[in-house]
Amino acid sequence: MTPALKILVILTSHATAGTQPTGVWLEEFTTPYYAFADAGAQVEVASIAGGAVPIDPHSIEAAGKNPASVERYLKDEALRARLASSKQLDGLHAADYDAVFMPGGHGTMWDLPDSAALARLLSEAWGEGKVVAAVCHGPAGLVNVKDEKGQPLVAGRRVAAFTNTEEVAAGMDKTVPFALETRIRSLGARYESGPDFQPFALRDGRLVTGQNPASSARVAELVLQALREGK
Repeated sequence: MTPALKILVILTSHATAGTQPTGVWLEEFTTPYYAFADAGAQVEVASIAGGAVPIDPHSIEAAGKNPASVERYLKDEALRARLASSKQLDGLHAADYDAVFMPGGHGTMWDLPDSAALARLLSEAWGEGKVVAAVCHGPAGLVNVKDEKGQPLVAGRRVAAFTNTEEVAAGMDKTVPFALETRIRSLGARYESGPDFQPFALRDGRLVTGQNPASSARVAELVLQALREGK
């Protein structure tokens, strides 16, 4: 029997953006999570600090008004319990997983770039041939990651992430600590994007990235594709 794929999902622990509550954008977690789990993968849920993961309140509506994966999550006591008691990132090892995935939400803009443990784990994952993926603001976790040559992981690679114009439209451009698109470009990435708030995702070998919440399903598909191909 072929052993199940193991995917590590790393979430933000940062709960405020200026004076506003923030955290993970729930659909960016739930849509890929269920895509991975339904494909037979073992999915582990971790966060920068461990424990309860903050959820952006704007990403949850009343029952019946959410995306399908969020509705499923609201009825899934086991997954809600896992999000309330996530593993702490520090101490986890890339060798134990086939892929690492980072959902977005504005909280990621504060704690993912500042986490030395995250940068180290992702650099190890890349060097060990694992799939590395992120969506929306999740690519903030890539900005301090090095490839096997010691260069920025994103340099010379096709990358999608939340656009500067989407940030302005969201009213957060004056709140976030940096403009994600601008930072990704400054690291030498071949940054690409589609229309604002429309699905857009890229796969460059083992690196998979998506532009915004609408891109989460496509990112999950590309991660599973990369894992099946063993690239």
